[in-house]
Amino acid sequence: MNTWLITGGCGFIGTNLIQQLLQRYPEVRIRVLDNLLVGTKQDLAEVCDFQEATSSSPLSNSEGPAGSVQLVVGDIRDFATCSRCCEGADIIVHLAANTGVAPSVEDPRADMEANVIGTFNMLEAARRNNVARFIFASSGAPIGETEPPIHEEKAPRPVSPYGASKLAGEGYCSAYFRTFGVKTVSLRFGNIYGPRSKHKSSLVAKFIKNALSGQDLEVYGDGGQTRDFIYIDDMIEAILLSSKTDVGGEVFQIATYKETTVNEITSSIQELFKKTTGKTVTVVHGDSRLGDVRRNYSDITKATKVLGFKPRYDLEQGLKETLEYFLKREGGLVS
Repeated sequence: MNTWLITGGCGFIGTNLIQQLLQRYPEVRIRVLDNLLVGTKQDLAEVCDFQEATSSSPLSNSEGPAGSVQLVVGDIRDFATCSRCCEGADIIVHLAANTGVAPSVEDPRADMEANVIGTFNMLEAARRNNVARFIFASSGAPIGETEPPIHEEKAPRPVSPYGASKLAGEGYCSAYFRTFGVKTVSLRFGNIYGPRSKHKSSLVAKFIKNALSGQDLEVYGDGGQTRDFIYIDDMIEAILLSSKTDVGGEVFQIATYKETTVNEITSSIQELFKKTTGKTVTVVHGDSRLGDVRRNYSDITKATKVLGFKPRYDLEQGLKETLEYFLKREGGLVS
């Protein structure tokens, strides 16, 4: 599978994936579809040289030189753009989405249009262009409020519009495999953190950015809510393993199988920040957020057995790598 189409490829996950692909597989060709609302051309330029396709230029890098990267600036809500980008692709990694609970509560229609219509467009474009494999970036949010650990056999009951939209994407992935034979895999990512997360508003990235700028770390509610935090390199490994599997229409939990409270990870960031910089940071507590679940961590047994997935990074190592990235960036060493 030499030609990869990565939607949302200028973002946090996409740039890390592209970097890993180019390092591991010199023969790969990559096409990126991104609307640049979060990730930027500069973010993509950090990890590779690329050419930008115009609205009328042919997307020819599926037959171009090995290691080539082509950027198409466009929106997954436009089917014509999706179909054009799928031409000649062997595999699609669909990362583009409206992400997070809070934005989905503020504007559920925008969340639905990006995550449901956008995912449908990509699947239909994949079917019409005979793309061999489709990897969908899902979340633990479809399961909703349930006794953890989350596993694939639990009945989903999403709490937030974000969870509902990701569940719809999983449903379409299942249908497109069972009806049309598109080999889909849905990966329910845990809470991802790591280098290149400068645009993310999730807990680890937000807290490190706040600490570096001298702001308080605001914990929503009492901080007893739990999540499963997975380092970006482990998550990229899950994507690469999924690209090699022969299964289709399946959902996999991709996390660490470890439950961490928000208070625990906040304390870890405080201690690491103090040890690394000599500075202290204050924690404050705010109101709980609508749509947040209380406990959330994942049983990864299925991913381990079927995909061979096994996370390598513990929280201490992952946080250290992440803080070092932000410190280098603040010092001007990372653009």
